[in-house]
Amino acid sequence: MSTTFLGIDIGSTQICAVIAEKDDVGMKVLGAGVAKSHGLKKGVITNIEQASKSIKSAIADAKRVAGTQYEKTIISISGAYTKSVDSNGVVNIPNHDIGIREINRAMQMADHNANIPNEYEKLHVLPYNFKVDEQEFIEDPLGMNGSRLEVQVHIITAQKSSLSNLRKAVKSAGVEIDNIVLAGYASAIATINADEKELGVAVIDMGGATCNMVIHSGNSIRYNDFLGVGSSNITNDLSMALHTPLPAAEKVKINYGSLHVSSSDLIELPVLGDEHVTHEVSLDIISNVIYARTEETLMILAKALEDSGYKDQIGAGVVLTGGMTKLEGIRELATAIFDNMPIRLAKPKEMEGLFETLRDPGYSTAIGLIMYGGGAFTPYEIDSNKKMRYKDEAIEASRNTINLQPNDDEDIKLEKAEELESPKDKLARITDLNRQSKGESALVKFWHRLTQLF
Repeated sequence: MSTTFLGIDIGSTQICAVIAEKDDVGMKVLGAGVAKSHGLKKGVITNIEQASKSIKSAIADAKRVAGTQYEKTIISISGAYTKSVDSNGVVNIPNHDIGIREINRAMQMADHNANIPNEYEKLHVLPYNFKVDEQEFIEDPLGMNGSRLEVQVHIITAQKSSLSNLRKAVKSAGVEIDNIVLAGYASAIATINADEKELGVAVIDMGGATCNMVIHSGNSIRYNDFLGVGSSNITNDLSMALHTPLPAAEKVKINYGSLHVSSSDLIELPVLGDEHVTHEVSLDIISNVIYARTEETLMILAKALEDSGYKDQIGAGVVLTGGMTKLEGIRELATAIFDNMPIRLAKPKEMEGLFETLRDPGYSTAIGLIMYGGGAFTPYEIDSNKKMRYKDEAIEASRNTINLQPNDDEDIKLEKAEELESPKDKLARITDLNRQSKGESALVKFWHRLTQLF
């Protein structure tokens, strides 16, 4: 059985749509499309109509290349308006056997205990530590024996207004969303390996107008942060410093984007305001402008990592990905700024059908989205639809389904329905049952008297 996924990375400078198929053999990329972003600024929708047109254009290109339709859609959301909290939940295990149902109950309890502001909505509930009875640091409690299960979770939330605008823009493009995934989380899925997860690693996606950072330790994300600066800021700096139009500054960045060029060679650039006139600019000045902005960006990110409190827990160091990492010499500069921590420049993981263009670090988030759809998420999580996902679930063509033990499925549905039911609804349900019961009792009495008369 195979399922076809559409991943849409909604970035500030470009929108990338990737269609891939997951079957028993693995994941295969079928098609991809890219469109310039309009109606977005620093990861946030600023014009729904324009953003919708850009999304529609990228999807149309991807469908044209793939030559097929898709069944499930996963989109990214920038960390711009996200907040994170940690929470924990404890449940008793009456039968002493820990299964998917018990893990789900513990995670739902942690979710319920979290203090989330009204204007925020949960995106991911990610468990990072389990405790069975008095035994701590359980990697995976599934199948274990115990009377008490405790879980600690990292909950990522996003502003309801920004989520609503994102959903409207995608829906206007004619697409129904199955899952929304934090962009930094998707980038981590596409770039880091099992050893880095085990040792602890910080993944920083340096995009066009934003930098998303997530710290992955053990089985899950422990911390996430956002910086509203990216490679487009370098373009703006070059435009102002060289007094040249933005398109010309962008070409300069792409063609001469190096952090250690020391050359007095001159190039001709059009003058801002009068593009028919040109002036000469030294490559040394260009390199200095790029260096200054990149250094500042990396220093802010290094400070954010220091302030996170998790710097000592990332034995594998820092993984840099995203379009800005294509600047020549950025790894050496990052090594110096991050106190000689291990630095790795990462591209998306290899998979069947991956086009040469998609091997670019700028497509890490898009590839991570289709991998998420195919099951490459944390071992357990509650997703943006408040559905539990787990590592061995069966991927169905229908939306948001998980395979539980046959006897557990109805129980969990009933439990969840009762948990979500408000006190007022519960009282109304009980009253209806009582009325029904009284009605049946009165009918029985009437029938009994009628039979006595005749």
